[in-house]
Amino acid sequence: MSPHITNVQTAPIVGQKPGTSGLRKKTPVFMGRHYLENFVQSIFDVVGAKGRTFILGGDGRYFNDRAAQVILRMAAANGAARVIVGQGAILSTPAASHLIRLNQTDGGIIMSASHNPGGPNEDFGVKFNMPNGGPAPEGVTEAMFQRTTTITEYKVLEAQDVDLGRIGRHDLGGMIVDVVNPVTDYAALMEALFDFPAIRAMFAGGFRMWMDSMCAVTGPYATEILENRLGAEKGTCVNAIPLPDFGGMHPDPNPTWAKALMDEMFSDAAPDFGAASDGDGDRNMVVGQGIYVSPSDSLAVLAANAHLAPGYKAGLKGVARSMPTSAAADRVADALGIGKYETPTGWKFFGNLLDAGKATICGEESFGTGSDHVREKDGLWAVLLWLNILAVRKQSVATILQEHWAKYGRNYYSRHDFEAIATDKADAMFAALRGSLAGLPGKAVDGMTVQAADDFAYADPVDGSVSIKQGVRVLFQDGSRIVYRLSGTGTEGATLRVYLERYAPGPDGLEHDAQDALAPVIRAAHALAGIAAYTGRTTPDVVT
Repeated sequence: MSPHITNVQTAPIVGQKPGTSGLRKKTPVFMGRHYLENFVQSIFDVVGAKGRTFILGGDGRYFNDRAAQVILRMAAANGAARVIVGQGAILSTPAASHLIRLNQTDGGIIMSASHNPGGPNEDFGVKFNMPNGGPAPEGVTEAMFQRTTTITEYKVLEAQDVDLGRIGRHDLGGMIVDVVNPVTDYAALMEALFDFPAIRAMFAGGFRMWMDSMCAVTGPYATEILENRLGAEKGTCVNAIPLPDFGGMHPDPNPTWAKALMDEMFSDAAPDFGAASDGDGDRNMVVGQGIYVSPSDSLAVLAANAHLAPGYKAGLKGVARSMPTSAAADRVADALGIGKYETPTGWKFFGNLLDAGKATICGEESFGTGSDHVREKDGLWAVLLWLNILAVRKQSVATILQEHWAKYGRNYYSRHDFEAIATDKADAMFAALRGSLAGLPGKAVDGMTVQAADDFAYADPVDGSVSIKQGVRVLFQDGSRIVYRLSGTGTEGATLRVYLERYAPGPDGLEHDAQDALAPVIRAAHALAGIAAYTGRTTPDVVT
């Protein structure tokens, strides 16, 4: 008997437009009648499913397992030939990107809300990645959104659940479902890129590490690679079991939410190296004994030392950073004589550069770093590259940073987040700020003079596309810089992100605490935007 496919009548869903991070909503919304199904059908209607092969996995948050069964039955109903799914419906985002590329599939569906909290009343998300392993570009996500506004039915196979706990080949209404170990292929890729014998010898020599996976998806990957393959002592990987609610944690690896790691690394008994990763495994935070490494500095140090790892011994083709990220990586690119690129926020812009062979390493200040090995940012990859550098240079994190600043100068840098601002107030503030740009050059604020101000626009050197209104920039004559952006990665209100930068060449007389060094820039940022007047806030919710 042939499998029974049901065409379910439904009404359009009109909601948040999915970006390159996919569609994110509160979990009860996705669990509501027809909601997940409408969005998944819209994906298949846009990209096509008949005869195609997809990757499927997620970060293990609440509803991940049930959503996977729905997506599999819908893939079968829409004629897909094969779906490769991580055991337990688990795949980190970089591992999913790697499997798409390794198996040359037609793309993949990733279930995640990245670094947002998980649980019955927290966040869930779904996004589609293209055959190159990277997030769907704006044209594709726009088509998906438009389809959700007109959809009247979706297709679903009436069938029992697939046993996603059993590795091997399964049949679902004639569609092949291959359940694979989510870690194996990714770990093999990391072993090909990095000097595992050197790192293993470092651990054998007594090197100690604290790896906090924040009860999220990186746990199994970190445990297999760090403890099982590299010989780090048992217990190196903490919070290493993915939980549906991330153990009540906010799985965002920054000094605020990874406070336990920060406390450990600044204690008298601190290990040599500390790191954390986020909900879906694509972000990272790095900490040395008594010293925090900002994502901007981390990108610059990795670019300057990447040649120490076997996978990058031939050198880099170029370095790319998002516009809000500090210019520290630019100074490394200039010294190496390679290309440097400043892009809007969004990994798709890096993907174009990586696909075109213009860049090898890229990163953003929001704790995302990656290279051309996949088409997503990759938290554990960044941690392993740091370990490779430490093993070869045989120096502490603090010494490596100090030598880097002595050679390239230091970009004091911080990001201040003001979360859950009423959207109308945030929009009004930005409208006023944009309206004031023409009058800012020459204006003195807190002893600093504005040199230029604009709303960042980017012409992609690969596909020629133009992106406008990517963030308001204020540049000062002394090299200081302020960037203002509104973020849509949350599910409640708007988040104002203020990026602050002050450059000091070589050994300098500035305070060596970033917030102290940035104090005049911080005051200027509040004054120019009228943050308190529009939002009622005088201090940020998160400082990184």
